[in-house]
Amino acid sequence: MRLSDYSLRQIDEAYLQSLDREGLRYLSSQLLADLHEARERLDQGPTNSSRPPSSRAPWERGDRAVPAHDDGVPVTETEDAAPSTDVAPSTDVAPSTEAPAAAVNAPDGTPTRKPGKQPGAPGFGRTQILPAHHTQLHYPAICAGCGQSLIDGGNAVAYTGFQALDVREGEPDALGLQVDVTDHRYYEVTCACGHHTRATPGQGAVDAALTHVTLNEWRLVGPGLGALIVALSLRFRMSRPRIQEFLHDGLGIDLSIGTIHQAIHEAGAAVLPAEAELIAAVQASGQLHVDETMWIEGRHTAWLWVFTAATVTLYAIAGRGRAILDTVLAGFNGWLMSDGWCAYRHFEQRLRCWAHLVRKAQGLIDSYGRETRAFGHQVLDLLKALMAAVYAAREGPPTDLPTRYAKDLARLQATCEGLKEHTHAKTRALAVELLNDWDAIFQVVQHPALPLTNNEAERALRHWVILRKISYGTRTSTGSRTFTMLASVIATCRQRGHSPWPYLRAAIADRRAGRPLAPLPALVMQGV
Repeated sequence: MRLSDYSLRQIDEAYLQSLDREGLRYLSSQLLADLHEARERLDQGPTNSSRPPSSRAPWERGDRAVPAHDDGVPVTETEDAAPSTDVAPSTDVAPSTEAPAAAVNAPDGTPTRKPGKQPGAPGFGRTQILPAHHTQLHYPAICAGCGQSLIDGGNAVAYTGFQALDVREGEPDALGLQVDVTDHRYYEVTCACGHHTRATPGQGAVDAALTHVTLNEWRLVGPGLGALIVALSLRFRMSRPRIQEFLHDGLGIDLSIGTIHQAIHEAGAAVLPAEAELIAAVQASGQLHVDETMWIEGRHTAWLWVFTAATVTLYAIAGRGRAILDTVLAGFNGWLMSDGWCAYRHFEQRLRCWAHLVRKAQGLIDSYGRETRAFGHQVLDLLKALMAAVYAAREGPPTDLPTRYAKDLARLQATCEGLKEHTHAKTRALAVELLNDWDAIFQVVQHPALPLTNNEAERALRHWVILRKISYGTRTSTGSRTFTMLASVIATCRQRGHSPWPYLRAAIADRRAGRPLAPLPALVMQGV
C-alpha cells in the first residue's frame, strides 16, 4: 500500500480543500494505486494466488473446484494454509461435576494449568471386567539363580495377571470386528536349587526422545486394538472422545481417554525404528516431491514437511529453514520437485511446480494495470503452450523443445529483466521469481518426462491439513514425533500395495516383547 493508516487518518475534507491541483493529482494517484491493490487482494482465490481451496467461503465452493490432473493445475494448495479460526475447539469431554479450579495465568494471559488429570485429583480405576475367551499362562523358562531349565509343574504358583482386550477380524458366520479377551496369568517357579524365578511381561526399548512413553506387554489394549485406535485417530480423523464413544457403542469396550492416548503414543514408539529405513528410501529415490504447510505444536508455530516418492513417504515436523532438508536429504542426488520457497534453491537438480506459476500469472491477468495484465498473459500463454508440447512429447516421437521455443523463452526472460523494478508488487515478484528459478522452472522443456507440478506432495498433505483444522495440531514434541512416524508408515504401506494395519499390529506386538521391528513391507509387483 502506498498510504499508511496514519496517513489515511489525516485525510479529511479540510485537508483536501487545502491542496493545490498538483497535490490533489498526486494524492489521487496514490489512492488509485491503493484501491487497485485492495481490489486485487479481495479478488484473490485459489485459482489466481497461493491461497488454498479451504480459504473459499462456503458459497464459493463446489462447481468452482478444478478437477485434478496428474501434471495439471492442482486442486489443492497447502504451502500457505493455516488452521481455520472458525472451527470451535472440541467440547467432547464430559463436563466435570466438581467446582472448577482457579485459573492461573502466565504474564501474557495464557493459562498455565496443564490439560488432563491434575495432581491430587481422585482417580478412577477400571471397573469393566469382561468374560475371557482365552487364558494364557506364562512360566519362566530358566532359573535366574542357577541357569537350569525349568519345567512347568506343581511347584509353579500364580502371582499376578492382567486382562487384555483385542480385536480380530470376523468370520463368515460373524462378520465385522470381534472382541477378543485374554486373561494373562504369570507364574513363579521354585527351582531345585531353591531359587524362586518369576515370569515377567516383555519390555521393549523406547527412544529417549519419546518422553513418558513405554513399550510393555502388560497392557489392557492388545496390538490389534491399538492398531484400530490408530486407524480411527489418524486415518478417520476421530478425536479421542469420539474413539471412546465408538469403542463403547460399537464393541462394548470401555476405555479412558488416557488409555486411548497411551495406545497411540505406544504405536508411534513401536514404529520409530522404521525412520532410518524411510530416510534411506527417500535419499535413494530418483525423483522426489517435497512440500511444507504450517503446523501448531503446543503454543508454537512449526511446519509439517512431506517427502514423497513413488514407494515412500516421510513426514516431519520442524522449522521452515534448511535444517530439516539438510538432515533428510543428505546425499540425495535425484530430481527435487518443490514450490518456490527459497530453502530449496541450493539443490542443483531442482524442479519448480508450474501450477503455482499458472495461478500467479492468472492473478496478474485479473489485476487492473495494463502492463501487469499484459505480463500475466505472456507468462500464462507460454506456460500453456509449453505444457501442451510436453504432454505431446511424452506420447509422440522425440521433439527438440528447447530449440522450438528458444525465441519465446528469450522474449519472456527479457520481459522479466525489464520488470524487476516494477512498481506493482506482484508483477515485480513474479518477474524476479521467474529469473531466480529459471533453470528449475524450464528443466522440463529439456526433459519432458519430468513432472510439471508438485501434485504428489500436495495430495500427501491434504489429509493432514483437514486433520489440523480438527485437532489444532499437536501438543508436544512427543506427540509430533508419534504423529509423523505413524503417518509415514501408513502412507508408505499403502504406496507399496499393503494395508498398514497388519504391519502396525505386528510392530506393536514385536516391540512390546523386546523383538526388533520388522522391515517395512516390500512393493507388491503387479502381474508377478
